[in-house]
Amino acid sequence: MSNEADFSEPRRLRFTGLGGITLAGESWGPEDGPLAVFLHGGGQTRHSWKESGAALAKAGMRAVLLDARGHGESDWAPDGDYRREAMTADLLGVLAELGRPAIVVGASMGGLTGLLATARPGHELIAGLVLVDVVPRPEHKGVERVLNFLGGHPEGFATLDEAADAVAEYLPHRKRPRSTDGLRRNLRQRADGRWYWHWDPAMMSGRGEDIELHTEVLEDAARRLTLPVLLVRGRLSDVVSEQGVAEFRKLVPHMEYVEITGAAHTAASDVNDAFSDAVVDFVRAHLEG
Repeated sequence: MSNEADFSEPRRLRFTGLGGITLAGESWGPEDGPLAVFLHGGGQTRHSWKESGAALAKAGMRAVLLDARGHGESDWAPDGDYRREAMTADLLGVLAELGRPAIVVGASMGGLTGLLATARPGHELIAGLVLVDVVPRPEHKGVERVLNFLGGHPEGFATLDEAADAVAEYLPHRKRPRSTDGLRRNLRQRADGRWYWHWDPAMMSGRGEDIELHTEVLEDAARRLTLPVLLVRGRLSDVVSEQGVAEFRKLVPHMEYVEITGAAHTAASDVNDAFSDAVVDFVRAHLEG
């Protein structure tokens, strides 16, 4: 039986996060393969990395995809703690449970978590960092657009088609899927019959100030980076500009850089083949051999 057949489906995982909450995840590929841990963006779930997980498994690598606290199948924080400190503690705890060096791949919120974790005790298990369309100094208009989408529609949607309309408006560069089934991973139908985004609304508390409050901390963490770093930017991104890339390069002169044509802020899912190839090459270069 081929390796591809062996690892064509993920294995479910459970981890313990800060405060004892349960974090859901899944593992693709051989247990002893070079390890990459994937952290999704705000409002997403681990399923946004599914194609990348399969691509790494096919390359003989192990990909662990996580649902962040308050997202997907992970617990919502009972105390509403979605601070960056809680997110980084969750990541470092997961890495400790996995027990070996890993490349951390983070999109947007997940990328900030990965970057901040490199400056905290326990970071030694982070062997490399892939930041997906996120830098310490993003474009404010782009960030505002993301936050407005995440905080929008508190009244829910009457149908999945209505939700799909909202997503299509938010992602005009992406072809609208024929089926709305994929949205069921991010929405839940409540007793009133309406569909609601399945993440903890408390996650949005204070996020409007998050950029300014954390820029200095993020830049300090970036300045200290000595491990391998790959920055992936969607060429159509309104969150990370060419100027933002240049400023990050000043902080991390040794960084590697990939720009994906036809992709925006959601670069990994916009053009997944190009993204996954870049991650496989990075893991191969810095963890294999």
